[in-house]
Amino acid sequence: MIDPAQDSLGGLPNKRQVAASFSRAAGSYDSVAALQRQVGQRLLAALPASINPARWLDLGCGTGYFSRVLAERFPSSAGLALDIAEGMLQHARPLGGAQQFIAGDAEQLPLRDAMCDLLFSSLALQWCANFPAVLSEARRVLRPGGVLAFSSLCVGTLQELRDSWQAVDGFVHVNRFRRFEDYQRVCDDSTLTLLSLHVTPQTLHFPDVRSLTHELKALGAHNLNPGRPGGLTGRARMLALLSAYEQFRQPQGLPATYQVVYGVLQKEIS
Repeated sequence: MIDPAQDSLGGLPNKRQVAASFSRAAGSYDSVAALQRQVGQRLLAALPASINPARWLDLGCGTGYFSRVLAERFPSSAGLALDIAEGMLQHARPLGGAQQFIAGDAEQLPLRDAMCDLLFSSLALQWCANFPAVLSEARRVLRPGGVLAFSSLCVGTLQELRDSWQAVDGFVHVNRFRRFEDYQRVCDDSTLTLLSLHVTPQTLHFPDVRSLTHELKALGAHNLNPGRPGGLTGRARMLALLSAYEQFRQPQGLPATYQVVYGVLQKEIS
């Protein structure tokens, strides 16, 4: 087994920062969440064809978009939606989809043992520093034969932005993520059966850097790392960033590449 401390990302922002940032973004999130919806739809397509859960959990539900999708896909099922950001839950709750909306942490789920047949988590678990704890909690909450399907982000995400900032100064400006090899190792060492795990790059294009940084802020996913520079970014540094990023320009615009991890695991049938 992996020592959880070895998987812990010391550079990850603390959970209060994450919760506060996404709470603030609740009202703007859906307007700029095209990538998040594409990734979630791909994750749905990766579910075992035979799955028909009596109860599912949307883990890191955000605005509840996929809670509503899951409710439509499994109309006879009971649904739970959980997020660490209370602002997201306040936004999602009136829109329905799940029977219960719960404030909670994926590393310590406030749920009883063996109560769900499906844990669906799209683009949320990259914020969890202790991924072995996430898988352990998933196993505890799943019924025998239950499935955890997740998408997350790994190293290489927003590499163009990271490299451009590196050319400007030595500060941390882009969120850190674990390596794909770490996802592989933790999944292999878990007591869940790994059905599939792969990484797929997905690139968005923007007319300019400000459009990209505006979208990240609207998503609540702008730079939250310890070590980030305080105060306003100086004009000279911003101009240097714009110049550095222009070297990546493609005919479609400035690229922003996300390295998306897709995983499906199953609890053994006892």
